[in-house]
Parts: sequence; C-alpha cells; structure tokens
Amino acid sequence: MNSTASQASILPVELRGVTCRFGRKAVLRGVEMELRAGEIVGLLGQNGAGKTTLFTILVGLRQGDAGARLFGGVERREVELEIRARLAWLAHDPQLYPLLSARENVELFVDLAGSTRPSGAPTPRAVLERLGLADVIDRPVGTFSRGMAQRVALARALALEPELLILDEPFTALDRAGRELLADLLRAEAARGAAVLLSSHDLDVVAELVDRALLLDAGVIALEVQRERGQTTDEFRRRLSASL
Repeated sequence: MNSTASQASILPVELRGVTCRFGRKAVLRGVEMELRAGEIVGLLGQNGAGKTTLFTILVGLRQGDAGARLFGGVERREVELEIRARLAWLAHDPQLYPLLSARENVELFVDLAGSTRPSGAPTPRAVLERLGLADVIDRPVGTFSRGMAQRVALARALALEPELLILDEPFTALDRAGRELLADLLRAEAARGAAVLLSSHDLDVVAELVDRALLLDAGVIALEVQRERGQTTDEFRRRLSASL
C-alpha cells in the first residue's frame, strides 16, 4: 500500500452488530462483517435487502442506530477525512459532472483529495487509459454511454489507490469487454492489497470473481460461502446456487 509510515492501515474493516431503521422498518438487524486486505467479497441479496444502506454505513455517509464500525481494529463513530481518503465507493449512479471531460472529472476528484493523495498514485490520464478511455479522455462525459460513464466513475474511484473499494452493481451497463476489464482491474486491486466489496445480481460474475460471497437477508448476513482452494468457477457457482 502507499500509506505513509505514520498511518496505520484502515484494514480490516468490520461491522459489529450494526442495526439501521427507517421509521418502523428494520433494514439492518445486527450485521456482522469483516473485510480483509487482498480479498474480493461479493454481497448478494434481493432488491430492498439493505445492501446500499450497508454500503453507506461502511463509508460513513449514514450512521447505524446501534453497533460498531471499525477501521484497522479501532471503532469509529465518524469516518474522518483521513479515512475517507483511503476508501472509495462506486455508487450505482456514476454521479459525474456531465459538462466536464473524463479527465476533468478525475482531476477534480484528485485535486479535492489534496495532501491525502498517496505520493505514488497514478495520474488521472494513466488511470483513464488503464480503463480503455484514452481516445475519449477530453470529451464531456455527458456525451458518453452508460457503460463509458461507469468506467469514468471507476477511474475516479481508483485514482487515489484506495485500501477499501466498495462497488454497488459495478457491472451494470458494461459490455462483455468492459466486464472482463473490470474483473481484471478488481483482481489487480486485491493483489496490491486492497479489500474489495461488491454487490451484483449476476451469479456468474460473482462465482468467477470473488473469494467469499455473503447473503444479506432479513437484515442480517444469513450465509457466507468461501471459495475453497483449487475449486473451479463452475464448482463454486454450484455451491452458491445450492446455498441461495
């Protein structure tokens, strides 16, 4: 990782007994989760299961009603700027500035990070080129397809080399080449030591990519399926299908 010596890693990231209510509805009812360096974790669950709520609690955009959130073994009631700078959340909506170019969108994000940006992080141009956007780097993203905009949002998420990468349905609107590129990038992020958490309704994608799969159901992590050593993608997919 590119964290300075004075900064302890924010990993592992843990949720302990996290609950969240919206009025009378209990969305999360005691979630237990741990995300470790170098692994890719898939979060499964039906629409409305609370996956996005869980993500927003992890990154500090929402506070749970009870329970604890820990970074590097330290409980954090608030997610301070120094921690936020070391995690990235790719929401289902790319949330880009349509009148700015792809390069300007990423440069703005990097500029806002200021001194929290790791010294060895790639340039905006390099990360956009890595995502296959070299030919459109200076075009306004308002002219992009949904899949291309998704790539720009991913470039923005990777620009600071986050320790924790959280992605809400990241394969949406990507063509086959885009899905394969994204899968390779996420494997590379895990190989460099990041923790990756993603949600997807595509069981084939999850089976091919993740080290662990978690099922969020009735407000709790109801099931965990670990990829076994030497297990093929087809074998892991069958285990997932049988468990869900």
